[in-house]
Amino acid sequence: QVQLVESGGGSVQVGGSLRLSCVASHMIYRGYCMGWFRQAPGKEREGVATIDSDGRPIYADSVKGRFTISKYNVNTLILQMGDLKPEDTAMYYCAARRSYGYCSLNINDYNDWGQGTQVTVSS
Repeated sequence: QVQLVESGGGSVQVGGSLRLSCVASHMIYRGYCMGWFRQAPGKEREGVATIDSDGRPIYADSVKGRFTISKYNVNTLILQMGDLKPEDTAMYYCAARRSYGYCSLNINDYNDWGQGTQVTVSS
């Protein structure tokens, strides 16, 4: 099991940027699907972006061109968010599962979750 700790959330205005970090308890650079998910009040948790063991990203249509997922060092996952919109307001969660294959945006495919970090975008 991987312990995950997110940080970097906060309050920003429309059009602003934030950088979220997720630090894992051990190496996740290879052999893991890693992903960012979010849950807005009253809504279901949804996939935002994932990255596979070879560094290939997948993005939800709603964030393509604005968000970038990447790995940093051997145990850190990053989500660089730009051109933020009010609809990006949510609790953002980091998730992981052991895999060398395709990394879906489906929340049911992930075993290990962090506690989340809040992102609030205001106009």
